[in-house]
Amino acid sequence: MDSAVSSPEPVYVPASIRRPVKILVTGGFGVGKTTLVGSVSEIRPLRTEAVMTQASAEVDSLALLPGKTRTTVGMDFGRRALNDELMLYLFGAPGQRRFWGLWEGLSVGAVGALVLVDTRRLAESFDVLDQLDTRDEQLPVTVAHNRFPGSRAYPDAEIRDALGLPGHVPVVECDALRDPASCVHALITLVTHALELRGATP
Repeated sequence: MDSAVSSPEPVYVPASIRRPVKILVTGGFGVGKTTLVGSVSEIRPLRTEAVMTQASAEVDSLALLPGKTRTTVGMDFGRRALNDELMLYLFGAPGQRRFWGLWEGLSVGAVGALVLVDTRRLAESFDVLDQLDTRDEQLPVTVAHNRFPGSRAYPDAEIRDALGLPGHVPVVECDALRDPASCVHALITLVTHALELRGATP
């Protein structure tokens, strides 16, 4: 198990927190889920990573992923307070298909799923979105296209059309590596969307 240092404080949940909200952070292999959880978490994130071996390299394409040597095999966990009363608990799911069986457990109790996509490998996102659609109780979904260094920017509408997403699914851009605020915005968009679907006040 590996861990990465984010902000070491606060360790304890403030007594004012009244609304814990669980979020599933998912997406394909190498789209930036671990980076996103680490960039927004106010505590040191829990990471269950393993070194990629030659055997896994033959299955998981490292094209456009220079320097990637580790991969999530269990989950990532972090938390972020949005205000004095609302705390987000982030559960990052592994991206490889062979680990998708873990998604079912990680999604229990979640209000929604933030699905990260890499516009350079957009075709790999279709299976992920289909997997979420197969659940008996579908989670509210927000799609965030993660802006990698050197990648081309696309309007949200083009991403929506390319993925064939229905109009009610929010699409936002984020930069998990360089812009934590954009990731917080993506999470707020998801929570707002989920609450609106429940008929609650965002």
